[in-house]
Amino acid sequence: MSIKEFINYEIIHTGKYQITVYEIIISVVIILLAILGLRLIKSFFRRLENNNKIDSGASSSIFKIVKYIIWVIIISIVLQTYGIDVTVLVAGSAALFVGLGFGLQNLFNDFASGLIILFERTLKVGDIVEFDGGIVGEVINIGLRTSEIKDRNNIIILVPNSKLVNEKVINWSHFDKTTRFSVKVGVAYDSDVEKVKTLLLQAARSHPKIVNHPEAFVRFSNFGESSLDFELFFWTIDNFIVEHIKSDLRFEINKLFRAHKVIIAFPQLDVHIQHQ
Repeated sequence: MSIKEFINYEIIHTGKYQITVYEIIISVVIILLAILGLRLIKSFFRRLENNNKIDSGASSSIFKIVKYIIWVIIISIVLQTYGIDVTVLVAGSAALFVGLGFGLQNLFNDFASGLIILFERTLKVGDIVEFDGGIVGEVINIGLRTSEIKDRNNIIILVPNSKLVNEKVINWSHFDKTTRFSVKVGVAYDSDVEKVKTLLLQAARSHPKIVNHPEAFVRFSNFGESSLDFELFFWTIDNFIVEHIKSDLRFEINKLFRAHKVIIAFPQLDVHIQHQ
């Protein structure tokens, strides 16, 4: 058998469709070129990540979109190679696609929301976000349909992208990784307020995870029913573990107050009994 006869040899012949060795070779070559092209595109995005021109979440999402588009094109070309008219298949499946569209509208909504997040860049991998209900987590992956959020208990929460777009989400680190927090404390009415302020600032300056710029400050917030109320404001870039930082501050404040005879107030109730 000559090479020409081998290439034109029909492996499958059914009605008006036939598959020859030549068509199989062409299909394999096209698929291999697609795989090679995807690897080159992936390495290109990795270089962008290494040069800090794009974050890993956006890179992964864009690559997924490109990969899906390329495979749709490749499958269409392969089917055309075998003599199958793709337009006929699409037209014949139009009713099915309409039915699927109604049944999977939430899925499509999540997919569209993923594209919005990707191109608007309102959310990025590494951002610290807060949802309604006080749930705080770190974005570790942004997918096309869902995003992965790791909460403070190290639990991964899968959040539909439509929730991130349509509902209220607080991004603590959207423009600046440094975020302000505060710790409240009440002291007895006979306390030296200037000493209280000095000790609170001393506690803030002693913590290694509290930044010096912006500088921490103290606010005399109120004359309470049983206490003079103060609030210590500070900034940190470790906002994901800020509750640990607040706890450390409370330990330090309690130690400093005890050492300097500053009394932390507690609720008191005065009862006056009138004899008649």
